[in-house]
Formats: sequence, structure tokens, C-alpha cells
Amino acid sequence: MGAIEKFLSRHKRFGADTMVFIYHLEDHPTYAPLTEKIFEAWEKGHKAGVTSVITLLEVLVKPKRDGNREAVKDYWELLTTFPNLQMIEIDLALVNMASDLRARYDLRTPDALQIASVQRVGATGFVTNDERLQRVKEIEVALLDKML
Repeated sequence: MGAIEKFLSRHKRFGADTMVFIYHLEDHPTYAPLTEKIFEAWEKGHKAGVTSVITLLEVLVKPKRDGNREAVKDYWELLTTFPNLQMIEIDLALVNMASDLRARYDLRTPDALQIASVQRVGATGFVTNDERLQRVKEIEVALLDKML
């Protein structure tokens, strides 16, 4: 069993950082085999996924810069309708949770909002490629690079 399968076996619900979505959507040659397993687990209902609306914001930037309206439409539709993927909106309670994480771990605001979103719904893991997020101790933070 590979590292991604071991991570998936430990978590019924887990979050994913923006780069996981970007790597998947762009079929990244190194990371797509891992992201495929993540998206497949969500799609088939084996696992529940969580991300923040920050992910949607960040994923849409490049196609909007490039004037690629079709990609914007496709990405919007995929992320807002993907099976078993919950997108958490930002409200005052989430901001309060994120500010606690920023204060405790010196995270950047978007990262704190991502982690707070995952924690809010009781997810126990978070997939990223940002080593700085491993400072967070309340959930398991897994790096794609270490799952290769």
C-alpha cells in the first residue's frame, strides 16, 4: 500500500489545499497520479472532501488572466458540483477559528482559512504541498511530495 492509500485509509473526511486541485486540473505529470486517487475516493463516496471557497478563488485566477472563459466555466462547475466535496464559505465564526490558527502557528491568512474550514466540519486530515502547514498539530497534514 502506497503512502496516499495509507493516508486515505486513516481519514473518512479530509481537506485539500488549492494546489491539489490545480495539480489535478492541469494533469501535473508528477502529482496527478496522487490527485487522481484523492478525487476518485471522493467521487466514489469512499471519502468526504473539504475545501474552502478560497480554493475556488485561487483556481479561477489563471484562466481568468488568460481570458479562458471555457476553463473558468468548467472549473467553477467541477468544484461546485463535485460529488462528496464540501466547499466551506467564510463567515465570522470561521474567521475567528482562522485567527486562532494564525496566532498559534504563524500561518498566512489563506492557509489559516483553509485549515479552519477543514476543522470546522470535523475532518481529520489535510493534503497539501506546503511544508509550513505541518506546524498545525490538531489534524494530520500530509505532503504530496512525501507521498510520491
